[in-house]
Amino acid sequence: MIPASRVARLQSALPFWLSLLMIPLALLGAAYGGLWTVTLPLFSWGLFTLLDALTGLNTENADLQTGEDQLFWYRLITIVWFPLQFATQFGLIWWVTHTDHLSGLEILLLFFGVGVISGTIGINYSHELMHQKNRVERWLGDLLLATVLYSHFRSEHLRVHHLWVGTPRDPVSARYNEGFHRFFLRVLWQCPVSAFRSEKAMLARQGRAWWDRRNPFWRYGALQALMLGLAAGLGGWVGLGLFLFQAIVAIWQLELVNYIEHYGLTRKYLGEGKYEHVKPRHSWNTDYRASNWLLINLQRHSDHHYKPDRRFPLLQTYEQAEAPQLPLGYPAMTTLAMIPPLWRRRMNPRVRAWRRQFYPEIGDWHPYNTASNPLPRGG
Repeated sequence: MIPASRVARLQSALPFWLSLLMIPLALLGAAYGGLWTVTLPLFSWGLFTLLDALTGLNTENADLQTGEDQLFWYRLITIVWFPLQFATQFGLIWWVTHTDHLSGLEILLLFFGVGVISGTIGINYSHELMHQKNRVERWLGDLLLATVLYSHFRSEHLRVHHLWVGTPRDPVSARYNEGFHRFFLRVLWQCPVSAFRSEKAMLARQGRAWWDRRNPFWRYGALQALMLGLAAGLGGWVGLGLFLFQAIVAIWQLELVNYIEHYGLTRKYLGEGKYEHVKPRHSWNTDYRASNWLLINLQRHSDHHYKPDRRFPLLQTYEQAEAPQLPLGYPAMTTLAMIPPLWRRRMNPRVRAWRRQFYPEIGDWHPYNTASNPLPRGG
């Protein structure tokens, strides 16, 4: 018999496996077309927003003494995801370019849904994997990012974002009053540049040139070229175009999440190019149960930045006194972010309340609001 403790761990991990339902939904869309082609965004955004309303918050914290061996069923979903996503992406590219029962609109809707899979789940799982020490997990993270042509995200996230979050040196810390659309266009060019510079600086500290084979950008380029070649080989120009389309959708979703995670939050400038240490207060937190199932606790983002190497089942949550709280889960908040006037109406008062709560001594916040400022003044 299976020990009761192992069964209990499996049952606890199962809700985080709900993402697997997206694979058969994609296959149904490919087979039958019609309304089936729009089920993926309805599933990830609509259904989980509804489930958040029905299941409410989960403010319980896992035992931090839980051993690695007890996290097997949680880790497994992130490990098996790459082959499932890879087979779905490229299998559907072959399918739609070798069958004729889907209209052009149905194919576009289907691959919008594929982008939802690779963005909502794939990039999120790659984020979990890139933070791990295990080489296989890090490679799986790289492979997932290559399927959306955003491999530099690993360097940008680990070497820039986690070091400089909440400062003008971090491109993906959204500034107060900065609308998402302006943010999106800005990070599309700033992030690859900052990622490359971070790797170049790392190599320079080791006495190596940027073109050294240890520069991960060589690996990023090779993996992305492989994905592009495979898409073109399976589906020709149409297949290549569909692959690029789903990648754009995935990147858009990633940057929507980046936008809401730190909007308006800044670390105090201490002078001489230094900032206070990262604390839970520098990330928006939310405890909605269902969307945390879908996003493997990404919404407990305050703890992720406080303890970046902590695996997702062990991420802790914080009360309002320690970390600012989003009013809704990520699916609803990212939808709201697409409408800047509504976003500002909902979030700007929360940012101002956060400032009063944690930094009452700072009177002039204008330097902290300016995206082009190399260093904030004052404070």
